[in-house]
This record gives sequence, C-alpha cells and structure tokens, in this order.
Amino acid sequence: MPPDASRPRVSGALVPSASVEALGGWARRYVKPLASLGVETVADLLHHYPRRYIDRSKVTKMGDLRIGQEATVIGTVRRIRTQYTRRRQPIVTVTVFDGTGYLDLSWFNQSWPARRHREGQEVAVSGKVSAFRGRPRVQNPAVEILGGAGADQVHTGRIVPVHPAGEGVSTGVIRRLVHEALRRVPLLADPIPEDVRHRRDLPPLHQAVRDVHFPETDEDQVRALERLKFDELFFLELGVAFRKHRVEAETDGVAHVPATDLVPRFIDALPFEPTRAQRRAMDEVAADMARARPMNRLLQGDVGSGKTVVALSACLIAAGSGHQAAIMAPTEVLAGQHFRTVESLLGPIGGRRLRPTNDGPQASLLEGDGPHYALLTSAVTGKERERVLEGAASGGLDLLVGTHALVQEAVEFADLSLVVVDEQHRFGLHQRIALKEKGASPDVLIMTATPIPRTLALTYYGDLDVSVLDELPAGRRPVRTRVVRTAADRRKAYDLVREQVRQGRQAFVVCAAIDEENRLEVRAAEKEAERLRTEVFPDLRIALLHGRMRPKEKEARMEAVRAGQADVLISTTVIEVGVDVPNATVMLVENAERFGLAQLHQLRGRIGRSEHESTCVLFDESAPENEDARQRLGAMARTTDGFELADEDLRLRGEGTLFDIRQSGLPDLRLARLAEDTDLVRRAREDAFALIASDPELAGHSELRAEMERRFADSIDWLFHS
Repeated sequence: MPPDASRPRVSGALVPSASVEALGGWARRYVKPLASLGVETVADLLHHYPRRYIDRSKVTKMGDLRIGQEATVIGTVRRIRTQYTRRRQPIVTVTVFDGTGYLDLSWFNQSWPARRHREGQEVAVSGKVSAFRGRPRVQNPAVEILGGAGADQVHTGRIVPVHPAGEGVSTGVIRRLVHEALRRVPLLADPIPEDVRHRRDLPPLHQAVRDVHFPETDEDQVRALERLKFDELFFLELGVAFRKHRVEAETDGVAHVPATDLVPRFIDALPFEPTRAQRRAMDEVAADMARARPMNRLLQGDVGSGKTVVALSACLIAAGSGHQAAIMAPTEVLAGQHFRTVESLLGPIGGRRLRPTNDGPQASLLEGDGPHYALLTSAVTGKERERVLEGAASGGLDLLVGTHALVQEAVEFADLSLVVVDEQHRFGLHQRIALKEKGASPDVLIMTATPIPRTLALTYYGDLDVSVLDELPAGRRPVRTRVVRTAADRRKAYDLVREQVRQGRQAFVVCAAIDEENRLEVRAAEKEAERLRTEVFPDLRIALLHGRMRPKEKEARMEAVRAGQADVLISTTVIEVGVDVPNATVMLVENAERFGLAQLHQLRGRIGRSEHESTCVLFDESAPENEDARQRLGAMARTTDGFELADEDLRLRGEGTLFDIRQSGLPDLRLARLAEDTDLVRRAREDAFALIASDPELAGHSELRAEMERRFADSIDWLFHS
C-alpha cells in the first residue's frame, strides 16, 4: 500500500532536498541515469510524475485473448529469440507468460528489443492481437518494463504508475524509488494558503503527490492531478501578478504631455482611413502614456491589421513630449520594412532621416520640423553608424528603428521614454530587459502578428494590458487557401502563377528551410529554386532569397522584387515577417506539412495586401496517416481568422512549442495544458491576483514567496525588474 500522509514520524526520515542517494545503497547505481532525467533530489523524484497508468484490475488474462482484440496484458518474459530473413533482416520474438497463457511479441527488422529484454522481466504489453502459426501475437507492441527478476510485487492488482524512464533506469526502478521516498518523507510542506485550498476544494500537497503516483481509485488520481496542475498555474500567475503590481506601484514612469500636434497631423496625413480598432488602440496607448507609471501593453493584430500605425502614433507622442522612441524587430528584413513604413508615413508631416548636425528634437519640433529617425542593424557600418550612435546619444534622433543591435553596449540614448518590441517571442528575456535599461523606466509596447490564445495571454503575457486589432483595413480581401496533394493539382498551381504574372502580378514560392542557420536546409532550398527556375518557370523572371545571404544582398533582392523586376520570388521562411509586396497575389508553400499553423498564417499574410484576389497553395507531401499535418492544413484552408488558428494551434501542439515559451524564462508547465485547463487557469489567476492585491510583497506568506522565487529562478530578473 502507498504510504499514509498522516504519519509524520518515519524511520530514516528524509528531507525533500536530500540527494536520491540517501534512499539507500541500491539507489546509488541509478544516480547518473536519474540525473539525465532531471532527477537529482528526493523532491525532484516526487515531482517526476507518471505519464500514464496501468490498472491491473482491468488487465486481460492471456488465456482470454481474442484475435483482433486491442488489449493490455501483464506477464513475465520467458524467452527471447532472434531469427533472420534471407536478406539478413532480424526478426525478434519475445514470449511472455502470465500463468494463463503465452503471448508472442514480434518486431521486424529491429534488433533493439533483443537487447532491451531479458528473461524474468515483468512487462506490460499493449497492442492488437493477431495469430501466427496458431499462437496469439502482437506486432510492434507498446511495452513497459515494470520490473526485473526478483523485483518487488507490492503493486500487484492495483493502479500502477508508468513513469518516464531513460537509459539505465526503468519505470519499475523509478516506481520503487518513488514509493520509498514517499515512505520516508514525513510530510511535504504545503505552500498554498489554506483558505485557497479550502475555497477550491483541493487536497493537501502530500496527499496529492502520493495519489498522483499511487492512486487507490481513478477519482484519487483525478483530484491529485487537478491539485498539482493548479499549483503550476497558481505560481505562474502569482509571479505575473507580483511583477505587475511591483512595476505599477514602485516605478516612476514618464507622463507624456505632447507639446506639438504631431499625432493629429500624422493621422490626417495617412493615405487611408484608420479602422475603428486602430483608433481604439491608439486611444488606449495614449491614455497609458499620459500616466506617470510605465506602460506595459501588448498590441495583438492579425497580419495586415495595421499595428505599425499604432506604434508610430505612440512614437510621435514620445517625440512630441521631448523624448525618444525605439522600435526593435527580430530580423533585418522586418527592421527594414518598418523603416520604409516610417519613411513613407512620416514624410508627409516633415519626418526625415537623421541630419549630420542637430540642435535637439524639442527645438526642431517646435519650429515645425518633423521627427528625425534612423535605422540601426549590423548592415549599418562606418561613419553612418557613428552618426546614428551620436544622434541617439545627443538627443538629435527622435526615433531609432533596428534589430537586437539596439541593445549593444555602444548604443546610448539621451532620453528614451518608449520601447516598441515587435514579435517579442523571438527575443530572449535578457534582450528585452537590456533595451528597457537604455532608458529610465520607459513605456513598453509589444506588438505581435501571431494571435495569442486567451489562456496563453492570461499566463505568459498576464502582466500586460492588451489591445486587439480585430479588423482589416478597407480594401483588403481574404486570401483563398487550397491544399494540394496530387501532381495534376500541382500543375494547376503553377499555371495559376503564370496566369497572375500575365496579368501583371507577382508570386512567392516558399521552400521549407525552417532553420536558416542550417546549411543543408538552405542548400536544399537553393536546389529547389534552381529546379523551379529551369524546369517549371523558365519563361519567368526569378529572384532567390534566403537567410544566409548578406544583409545588403537580401535588401537588394527585395528591392528588385518591390520594383517589379522579378515575377517570382523563391524564398525560405526569411519572408515570414516584414516583406510587403502588395502586387504579390499568389503564394506556393512547398512541404507545408513541415510548418506549424502560426508560421503558415504568417507566410500567408505576405499576400492579400491589395484589392486583388489572392491565393495561397499549400503543397502537402505528408503520409496519409499523418493526422496532425492533415488537421493543420485543413484548418488553414477552413479559416483566415488568426485567433481561431491560434486556438487550434494550442490544441494541436500545446503551449510548450508555441511562441518559444522556453525563451521567456518563465516556469515550464509539466502537467497543466492551457488548451484543456482553461477553467483552472481562470481560477488560479483569480486567486493569485487577489492574494497580491491584499499582500503585494507576500510579507505574510513567506513560504509562498520562497516557493515563487524558486519556481522563477530562471527569470528572477524579470520578477524583480522595475
């Protein structure tokens, strides 16, 4: 039976911080294999949760197996044999016995099962039963090694945990170690306040940890899992609430009071009418910037919704108030696109590139001059770079657009009061903090064209206020999307490109070099580009673009495309963000099954940027059984709503792979799943924010604060940074 949580005194009691070696001499041989799984202490072991369970009370006896049945059986390995075909391909057969009958497990052309199994092992086997030479057999079964010869049988006849195992340590060994740890740890301290536990009807932590490993019933396991998920979400929200309150209450920001009419002039001069959503977002940003506390706002907007206009209005508020602004983009292509937008939209109100000499922004603006701006990337060198750095440091520069080059030590600002970060999930936490530190508690506006599911926004972006651009500008037409799987349909897609070029339009062809730093992938993209150039579109003008090109070469290629000097741009995903060619009306995506939904949505957003009808064709080379790829591409064909796609992406992939969350530095979610646990997210957020409202420094909850800091160890700067 599992240990009883009510017994505080145990012989050989251990503290959770003790090494796993303290569990006994037999545990020492597993120290290294456990460390490879991230398990070094008793606490690590107790939080190494099962990935599934086997209910031995529901296991089928081998003597009762029927052909065609999907079943789980438990037995002991009796024999292992390897035979070879005429082509010397191995066939491994492992025979297991449970006292009522025998079952053969077979693997074709795989030799590893012969090395993994040995006689006397206890195994759990799942699979579909077939027959071979009159004997029941399961081909390529799912097998869990539960124990070896002489292993303990203490959990026979009950729900058995199956823990993640690794090289040199089986799930059976881990189960025994966890059982011993629970027996010898008297009682786990529970950091969640008692009133929260009572209000949410949560079991004590020690009981939850015991029941998640060794539940007596399915109900015990469900309650334990909900408690541990709540803990993960509660501490994540607690850190978010702690930081939000700290920044708002303790940091003096800049209360922007524009001394000019730059913003009204800017809006009047726009070549289009701003959408209601844009005007609403501009009002929200202006209200934030007028307050004497730092703005921390997230601007969400689908591809083409006009986020840059909102960001520029904020930059003009900063400049008109006598301060400076900076826009940081993740790539040189996107930084260059932002800079061209700055030039085109600020030109009508007198904006200009940085002049050789300046008397400061306040004087020039009051004289009716427009804001001065500049671009800073790795491609800006020599005297031009010196001028830009001098302009930022002297105050002669009102707006600096750039890449991560903005956070370099040499870059100094005279008075930076606004930081705009585009696609922040592409930057590390320390890069974002480094840019903020260029000013004295500047306002921060974060832009993303990757729609964020609500549950994700409430957790990983929960310290931010949110503005949403949910309208497309007038004249934009939704992009039609087709999924192509046959050679005939592929030829039709190529014909569509030729037809659009005949009408004076342009096209993109995206090759699947997902990692721009991978030479082999980029080389494959170059090879595909050559095939398209010579075999498919020999009659068209072709340009090639990929991430390993020099910045000036990339810019020259893009400028040629924008100028209409190329009919088709063959590119890797370097065009995912920042490429604006309104004349492009067709996009072909090779190997679309290799991309995630967010990336496909970003790519598709490169077309449909004019009044002309546009089409995105997704070439699917996946196997018919690749259900995930079929669902992703089906969702792309079904809707152009970025928020609907974001929810679908969260459901399909989980939050761990979305938006590079690991890069955020915030705690991982090991059990909770945002796509499935939305109600739990809401409850955890309510409780965490209410607690911080009543005790902002957690002075009356020392254990809770210590646990929060432990969980935020990788982002402690973020937690306490003002």
